[in-house]
Amino acid sequence: MIYCVEDDGSIRDLMLYTLNASGFQARGFEDGAAFWQAIKDQEPELVLLDIMLPGEDGISILKKLRSGSAARNVPVIMTTAKGTEYDKVAGLDLGADDYLAKPFGMMEMVSRVRAVLRRAGPKETGALRWGGMELNPMTHTVLANGQQVSLTLKEYELLHVFLQSPGQVFTRGQLLDRVWGTDYLGETRTVDVHIGTLRTKLGACGGSIQTVRGVGYRMEGSHDKTNF
Repeated sequence: MIYCVEDDGSIRDLMLYTLNASGFQARGFEDGAAFWQAIKDQEPELVLLDIMLPGEDGISILKKLRSGSAARNVPVIMTTAKGTEYDKVAGLDLGADDYLAKPFGMMEMVSRVRAVLRRAGPKETGALRWGGMELNPMTHTVLANGQQVSLTLKEYELLHVFLQSPGQVFTRGQLLDRVWGTDYLGETRTVDVHIGTLRTKLGACGGSIQTVRGVGYRMEGSHDKTNF
């Protein structure tokens, strides 16, 4: 199920028609209040979220989703008529998975939805363990020294990348491609911001994510205890 939060009825109807015709199930909501009511009953696979909404705006809704909601890991694609870099970066830094600037084509929307759903899908069934950390793709949970850690989707995906390849150095560009997608046009500082919050949330385990100066980041290897 895909939720479309869009206050323009004609645009919302067209989005719903296209999604349903493309094989998805979709529901539409004109504001945040209706969306929050629906999400109590059914968690969607993905949310298409307009920034400019009556009452609670899309940025506020996204922030609530990512900061403790039961649906905090649901992928979100932001949509807005605003074309400023600030709106785009603000949404992506808060944990949005993609961005569509109006006016956008319906087939482009469907393509973005499919791409985000592919990226959000679990890649393996076994838990990944390293240095006191455990990431379970089946339950989408993370433990640090036995304590459950609440991560945003982007933080989770970053940790997933590192735990899949301990010791491998990833440039900021590679991490942007792996986690945000190849069509992301924002600044590489987004990676630094998310690495910082990920380290903080992991507590003592966060030190295992090392900065390789002038290159990027890596998860400390099994025989590599060098600090950068």
